[in-house]
Amino acid sequence: MSNKPNKGGMPAIARNKRAAFEYHIDEKFEAGLVLQGWEVKSARAGKVQLTDTYVVMRDGEAFLLNAHIQPLNTASTHVIADPERTRKLLLHQKELGKIHSALTGKGRACVGLAMYWKGKNIKVEIGLATGKKMHDKRQTEKERDWTREKGRVLRSNTK
Repeated sequence: MSNKPNKGGMPAIARNKRAAFEYHIDEKFEAGLVLQGWEVKSARAGKVQLTDTYVVMRDGEAFLLNAHIQPLNTASTHVIADPERTRKLLLHQKELGKIHSALTGKGRACVGLAMYWKGKNIKVEIGLATGKKMHDKRQTEKERDWTREKGRVLRSNTK
């Protein structure tokens, strides 16, 4: 879990750092998420992973798949907790149309990028993405290493 604040200043519950490495993110959307009570408690405890999450469209609605929310040990025993169940996303009709038309195109995907609090609600940032080629991934690594090295040099020079 990263405590780095998002745009609204609230700390993120979980981030999908791998998505930026694997995909070019073209457009981002903020979606509400339909959760059960135990899932909200687990999110408060930071027991969420978004590593391989993606969005699918069924019957004109968007669903988040592969988001892993680990049940807490203190959760009720009569609730059947499925950590990787399919969760419905709450989006406006225009946004659903954009996502649906983009997913019908070849080589496009919709992936989960981050989960965070917005007031008392949990929001998910999803992004329309295009897969990167191997040379793009190498370039991303070079840029990341250069930024890291530049920061080290600047810190050592200021001491």
